[in-house]
Amino acid sequence: MMKIAKEFTFDMAHMLDGHDGKCHNLHGHTYTLQVEVTGDLIATGSKAGMVLDYGDIKRVVKEHVTAKLDHAFAYFDGNENECRIAKLLEEMNRKTVALPCRTTAEGMAIVIYDWLTPYLPVSAIRLGETPTSFCEYVGDMHD
Repeated sequence: MMKIAKEFTFDMAHMLDGHDGKCHNLHGHTYTLQVEVTGDLIATGSKAGMVLDYGDIKRVVKEHVTAKLDHAFAYFDGNENECRIAKLLEEMNRKTVALPCRTTAEGMAIVIYDWLTPYLPVSAIRLGETPTSFCEYVGDMHD
């Protein structure tokens, strides 16, 4: 087995309603996302010697992750206050994305993993919220 990874960046706003720190307020981050995939090397054809073509990873991540999250307000669809803010933004034709969890780096890493696994053999997601803070989700930890 071989592991490869590709890194992406996107900008996103969020808030953690009810948090006891400054992240309680609406704010944004430039996130770094590393998508790690695992597999055997392709034996024949134009992609021989690769696990996957990095361009294929880029296309899938752009379609299923960064196009949704980049320059959006991400919010927990189970939080009344965050939903109220999202509704106002949507009325103003602003980009929002509802998530089934709090928009912590940890929660978002699980969501991103779930979005990508139907299309890629993802083995880990690393999501950096700041230049010095990141989390890593290794698949199937939440099942």
